[in-house]
Amino acid sequence: MHAKRLVALALILAVCCFAYMTMGAKGNWSFVLPFRGGKLIALILVGVSVSTAGVLFQTITQNRILTPSIIGFDALYVMLLTGAVFFLGGHGYVQLPLIGLFLVNVGLLVGASLILFGSLLFQTTHDLMRLILTGIIFGTLFRSLTSFMQRMIDPNEYFVIQVASYARFTWVDTDLLLIASALTVLALAACWRMRFRLDVLALGHDAAINLGENPKRGQVQALILVAILVSVSKALVGPVAFLGLVVVSIAHLVTPGPYHSVLLPSSALIAAITLVGGQTILERVLRLSTPLSVVIDALGGLLFLALLLKGLRK
Repeated sequence: MHAKRLVALALILAVCCFAYMTMGAKGNWSFVLPFRGGKLIALILVGVSVSTAGVLFQTITQNRILTPSIIGFDALYVMLLTGAVFFLGGHGYVQLPLIGLFLVNVGLLVGASLILFGSLLFQTTHDLMRLILTGIIFGTLFRSLTSFMQRMIDPNEYFVIQVASYARFTWVDTDLLLIASALTVLALAACWRMRFRLDVLALGHDAAINLGENPKRGQVQALILVAILVSVSKALVGPVAFLGLVVVSIAHLVTPGPYHSVLLPSSALIAAITLVGGQTILERVLRLSTPLSVVIDALGGLLFLALLLKGLRK
């Protein structure tokens, strides 16, 4: 059953990709195909990265309501971005090599996530409300520091932060596609190798130890992969708060079951369909009347509240 559904999702994604590449295309195909192809690859990379990071994070936190964005990764990314512009200046930040800046952002996000969220996960794995509240506190702290630095910088430099801190699906920095693709493929390969260990980690701390798995080592490895995948998506299109929650929740409905060998590809395909299909409709049919990130965050916010209230009633 799961194999048939995965094939169906793959076919739907293929149709969405074909529509994105061909709908409304006029003029020279030698220009249209590379131009749209770069954005298509970026959308798929972002979808796969966000969905995989969401699955891994929900596994190590052992609940289906938390994602890296909800717990504060987006606020951390914007704070690091603001700090770079604050200390280097807008001109200095823009002049930095894109690949070097991308790698520095990945390194900082990995280190900060391990320091801030690693100890949190190890100590409060079974306390959902404490995880959410601590994530909100971290997010509030990061946003406060970000706001403080933004008020002290030049308004022209603030524009640099504003452009990079909001999700943008109509414009993608294709210069980062090669390094982003390489990091994504390596992270996905590592996730796929961990798929059976992730099944064990999802059973809980005590069960994992009884089955011969080191929970802390697995959580650290998963958290590093989460930070890398989140960095890739943020560098390409910016933060999208609820995309991971939406696609992973749909994946649990479409392909129910505890096995990550099914959940990982299912959520990745659904995320890619959401971004490519949604962008095709908004860009080609509705003529960008509404940004895709606004639709995703609106639906994701409602879903988050519904899941939270459902969990509190149990």
